[in-house]
Amino acid sequence: MLKIENLIARYGHIQALHGIHLEVNEKEIVALIGSNGAGKTTLLNSVSGHVEITGSIQYNGEELRGRKPHAITRKGVLQVPEGRHVFPGLTVEENLTMGVVVWKGIRLTAGNISEDLAYIYESFPRLKERRKQLAWSLSGGEQQMLAIGRALMGHPKMLMLDEPSMGLAPLVIQEVFERITDINKTGIPVLLVEQNAALALSVSNRAYVIERGRIIHSGLSKDLAEDDKVREAYLGKRKPTA
Repeated sequence: MLKIENLIARYGHIQALHGIHLEVNEKEIVALIGSNGAGKTTLLNSVSGHVEITGSIQYNGEELRGRKPHAITRKGVLQVPEGRHVFPGLTVEENLTMGVVVWKGIRLTAGNISEDLAYIYESFPRLKERRKQLAWSLSGGEQQMLAIGRALMGHPKMLMLDEPSMGLAPLVIQEVFERITDINKTGIPVLLVEQNAALALSVSNRAYVIERGRIIHSGLSKDLAEDDKVREAYLGKRKPTA
């Protein structure tokens, strides 16, 4: 699916990513964990075409580097940004319909808008209850559900999520992550950026640890969760000794 090789990203003269190698395979949830400023969001924005890069980003064998963000979106690689970025003056339903990928008045993805809305409302019942409500009036958790639902309206072939737990109450986090795993079970691979390392490792198949723009650990999530260095640095605890 997604294969990143020797990715270098810059903001002007500042280099943010240093030779990143990362893969997301079919039906996987792959977590990217690390501290603030480590380069997690920059990596997602690089895949989405928003950052100047060198190296290679291939999706299903097709090179994405150099493509415009809208062209990458039309390939089915969709990003839910940090901070949700819903349209506050639009209703929930209007926000959702903004997720439909349209080019010159023609819908580029298969499906029926009414059927797609029904699927979103089934996945996120609270959005159905608030479908006529303006987005600014929603809680943080509801806005996160709305942002994910809006991406699903575009029929993603791969979903990238940036800090979906940020600012949410524990019970809401649990609900949001249950929906993320449900989405993955439908066959959509997920690249999950998440500062809550324990949560990210608990729902993902594999994970990468990024620090200062470099991947410093990678492997099966269950193995990283038991790694002493990872536990101490990102989980706040060491593995118990006998």
